[in-house]
Amino acid sequence: MPLANALRRGETNLTLWSVMNAQQPLELLARSGVDSIVLDGQHGAYGESELIDSIGVCKAAQKPVLVRVPVDRPDLASRVLDFGADGVIAPMINSAAQASAFAAACKYPPLGERSWGPVRDLVLSQFPDPKSYFSSRNGQTLALAMVETREAFENIDEILAVEGIDGIFVGPADLSISWTGGALMEPATEELQNVIAMIAEKITAKGKIAGVYVTETKDIGLYHALGYRLITCASDLALLQSGVTNVMKAARDQIY
Repeated sequence: MPLANALRRGETNLTLWSVMNAQQPLELLARSGVDSIVLDGQHGAYGESELIDSIGVCKAAQKPVLVRVPVDRPDLASRVLDFGADGVIAPMINSAAQASAFAAACKYPPLGERSWGPVRDLVLSQFPDPKSYFSSRNGQTLALAMVETREAFENIDEILAVEGIDGIFVGPADLSISWTGGALMEPATEELQNVIAMIAEKITAKGKIAGVYVTETKDIGLYHALGYRLITCASDLALLQSGVTNVMKAARDQIY
């Protein structure tokens, strides 16, 4: 089942965030037990050509893949979709106007303004012909707007009302920075948790997809209970760091 369809049915997707731009580790992780991969083209080490190659790695492993594009890059949103991404996450969407421009880049007419040219996606999706691909792709291509600022929270109803926006992905770290006027980067505060809960309520009330980046594994159940269904559990960098730390601790515990 396409990722978009599964999420709309309320199924949970536990995703891995990839920032390292390392093909062999990505291939290993894509063939592991994660439900999907997010390639980070904003803060990660990926360039545009590496994003395209890495989409292919994930699709070869039969793993759904989303791409977070840099801020204000609707052109790149269209491009990664042409090369097989199942959806795009756009950071710092603070207004309905920004959401509309993003959605237009992800959806074909009459819903949006995406131009025709699915260079690789037409092959990877295994549609029998371009016409059937075109008729179904808008529904199977996710456009997820990130809510990461107080301004975005204040405009969330208008953002959710934009046709073509399939859901909201919450960035708790940036949201906490914005919410406190730059005084604090701490999403675990009671106030921020209440805000994140309100966001989930608004998303689910509109029947759209709620996604969130969870930094502490112990909190996954909490966010799931709020209504979030696309949940980032870890990043490839964090897994590498924790793996080395755990191995070295276990080794030293036996010696010292």
